[in-house]
Amino acid sequence: MRNFTEEQNYFRESVRKFFETEIAPHVKQARIDGIFDREFFRKAGEQGFLLIWADEEFGGMGDKDFRWEQIFIEESVRAGCAELFLTLHSRLVAPYIGNFGTAEQKERWLPKCASGESILAVAMTEPDAGSDLAGMRASLIDAGDHFILNGSKTFISNGINADLVIVAAKSDPDNNPHAMTLVVVERGMEGFERGQNLEKMGMHAQDTAELFFNDVKIPKENILGERDLGFLHLMQGLAEERLIAAVGNIASARTAFNLTRAYVMERKVFGKPLSKMQNTQFKMAEMEAEIDVLETYVDQCVQLSNAGLLTAEKAAVAKLQSSEIEWKMLDLGVQLHGGNGYMSEYEICQMFQGSRINRILAGSSEIMKLIISRHIFSDKYNNNLD
Repeated sequence: MRNFTEEQNYFRESVRKFFETEIAPHVKQARIDGIFDREFFRKAGEQGFLLIWADEEFGGMGDKDFRWEQIFIEESVRAGCAELFLTLHSRLVAPYIGNFGTAEQKERWLPKCASGESILAVAMTEPDAGSDLAGMRASLIDAGDHFILNGSKTFISNGINADLVIVAAKSDPDNNPHAMTLVVVERGMEGFERGQNLEKMGMHAQDTAELFFNDVKIPKENILGERDLGFLHLMQGLAEERLIAAVGNIASARTAFNLTRAYVMERKVFGKPLSKMQNTQFKMAEMEAEIDVLETYVDQCVQLSNAGLLTAEKAAVAKLQSSEIEWKMLDLGVQLHGGNGYMSEYEICQMFQGSRINRILAGSSEIMKLIISRHIFSDKYNNNLD
């Protein structure tokens, strides 16, 4: 049984209503446009759904329990609204300001982020540096009373809509190639340019862009966290980023399961419902078992995260397995939908296209396996059977 409080269950009802009435009717148009209108961030902010973890003085609830965000992610997926990806803004990027920002920075930025007036993005990936951040080329040079930022970033979610972009750049490229600093680049800064909204295989309503920084003057008060320690700051957020991905993945698998279950119970083949075919029954039974087990594991990871005990390897297991099971379920869902599963008007098709990125983002499956294997063969390994 899932461990949500009564208050959180009420919260789920309000979130479900929000997505079903305020967002879902606009998803089709957003997919055509390649972007959601900014108004939807403001609507979420008006409902108090953004930055729940932030202190009340900044517009949040001051409750850092990850289960609030878990509910929000699950309901966005259930309603077919995952492409709005409010969690990227609210729980993935904003905590960098909450955790590493000064009192002045929090006061300056967080209230508008909580209200949805300011939209956030984080820029790490470059054309030649994805999972391997050491290959980053963007540079941040000290120019006395300010810094100069140069470089480019790609595949940046919220890249078009973003008002504040947390950018990672090499801050001592000549002497220390591992020194990296985080800076906040604001909309309108001279030399900050956006490329076109990139066309993708799926997630068509999620704006994704290239960003360019040409001699951008960064005020010293826009440095986030400790200078040269940006890599460590980013690493602190990776376990939760992968937990966010895992929650979304398993919610997607469950949603695809429910869509497919409903379809095969209605679809008739040789005069009887497809659900009466033994192959369908066995395939769906297999997926029910796998999804149920992973839901339990992900819920356990949420509890560990709340206790400050979520390790890199456990988050990697959750991210790896959830993305693989999601893909397996969506592939089965398309297959059991037959020709209809290949049609964009069916949600299973949209989900199938959008899910392919989930074995890549937040660290590819191969990177997850590397993290897990390093733990297995380390001195700290404990298989819990000692």
